[in-house]
Amino acid sequence: MSRRRAVVAVAGTVALISCTIAPGPAGPAGPAGSLPSGYGTLRQEDVSLTLATEDLRLMVTPLDPSVVRVTAPDTERRLSGLVAAHALPGESDGSGLFLVQFFSDRPDIRFEPDEVQLTSQGFRMRPSGVIPLTPSWGEHRLRQREPEMAIYRFAGSIDLDSDLVLSYGLRDTSQWGSILPRVQAERARVRSRAAAARS
Repeated sequence: MSRRRAVVAVAGTVALISCTIAPGPAGPAGPAGSLPSGYGTLRQEDVSLTLATEDLRLMVTPLDPSVVRVTAPDTERRLSGLVAAHALPGESDGSGLFLVQFFSDRPDIRFEPDEVQLTSQGFRMRPSGVIPLTPSWGEHRLRQREPEMAIYRFAGSIDLDSDLVLSYGLRDTSQWGSILPRVQAERARVRSRAAAARS
């Protein structure tokens, strides 16, 4: 099977999984993790950390439901589908899981999967596991405008309601500090929309 067909096959599998997960019924207001499903409006880019070097770009998306459920329904189904398909027992809610995507506008750029780290509550953590989603992930090479994707598992306690720093090599970004207020505001709107739908 050619690489292009393999990528299409993976994408098709993800799409099939995501389409089978319909938004659940609206739940009562409560902790961020108990947000009702299907009422968010944000794009994946709105809730993702991004970092760029001279040769590549990195996007890291939390798969915790407190973040996933503020995204638009199609994005929520896609991200939730990844969790359903790849989470280990006990990880079904997506906590500690992140979708990591590498991109480059240049051909044949090397990336280092183990250089992705997160700092939360003052603790810097390396991934405890990596689940490749694209067939050529193990080559550690980026083809021009063809992303490489994997799910990263972090075993430590990551608090998505406080500062979070993404590091890759010698670079880092603390932009979660500007993303979090957007996520928190959307959580309130999600609950409001769900309440209006029930009334």
